[in-house]
Amino acid sequence: MTPLEFERRYAPLWEELEQLVANLGGAKKGGASGAGATAQVPALYREVCHHLALARDRGYPAFLVRRLNALVQSAHQAMYQPKGRLWSHIRNFITYEFPALIRAHSGLLAISGIAFFGPVLVLGVLIYLQPELVYSVFDPQQVAEFEHMYNPAGKAIGRMRGADSDIMMFGYYIRNNIGIGFQVFASGILAGAGSLFYLVVNGVIIGAVSGYLTQIGYGETFWSFVCGHGAFELTAIVLSGVAGTKLGLAILAPGRMTRRQALIDAAKVAVKIVYGVAGMLLIAAFLEAFWSSAHWIAPWIKYSVAVLLWAWVIYYFTFQGRGVSAPGSEAR
Repeated sequence: MTPLEFERRYAPLWEELEQLVANLGGAKKGGASGAGATAQVPALYREVCHHLALARDRGYPAFLVRRLNALVQSAHQAMYQPKGRLWSHIRNFITYEFPALIRAHSGLLAISGIAFFGPVLVLGVLIYLQPELVYSVFDPQQVAEFEHMYNPAGKAIGRMRGADSDIMMFGYYIRNNIGIGFQVFASGILAGAGSLFYLVVNGVIIGAVSGYLTQIGYGETFWSFVCGHGAFELTAIVLSGVAGTKLGLAILAPGRMTRRQALIDAAKVAVKIVYGVAGMLLIAAFLEAFWSSAHWIAPWIKYSVAVLLWAWVIYYFTFQGRGVSAPGSEAR
């Protein structure tokens, strides 16, 4: 069956489901038009799910798959999620849409990951072998500040001079983390090159600090501090790069659309990724201020928790929400 025949045969059923979903939405808002819709939607929903699976398996055009996917999602929301409740939308986003969006852009994820973690590894090894190279990245005052923050003999780990409490550092981490994430994302408007540039810059900074502190004997203090919250913070920085390069690709390769329309469509997806990134950075800031900096927690405990946190993040983006395609998932 050709895509045209497939669409011609089943389009009336899809249109019927679209109308029922609209009626159901009206009923949940207090109208009377959705009174008979609830009983009919589940059967049609299951049939359209089958049509979506067929369209994907047969490699039908992307616009047809997008239409069916959008219809399946709207029907699912109409049946199971109360309209107008913010928490329902947030739960759906966290449970399904965010991880599906990231998997749908696995190519951009790989590029951003290499741009960030490549310099981390290279600079970390180079400066560990030749510690004097750290002064080509930082001035002596900055190096002294890093030594102060991660000195094993210090009263608090990772705390800057003048910061008297974990709460103060929590605020600092929020501002710093979100600032970095937004910088990486927003610079993607420069044809994607800006996002890649800031990913590399941040990778160089982290690699230089980690290599130097490990070389001078502060490795246990430093690594036990960064290992836990790093699962959220470092991943979020890379995902900011995904969102930024998504914008850049719309400018460089708009396809059959105008650059303006391609950029608008890409921005709708990229902003959703940024929502998820912001949540991850808030979690990272909380852990960094109240868990990572705790001097009384043994390093082996922090390492153990870090393994669990990294495993959870990897599992979440690999398996969570499988079977649900996010809007914009056709463009990688």
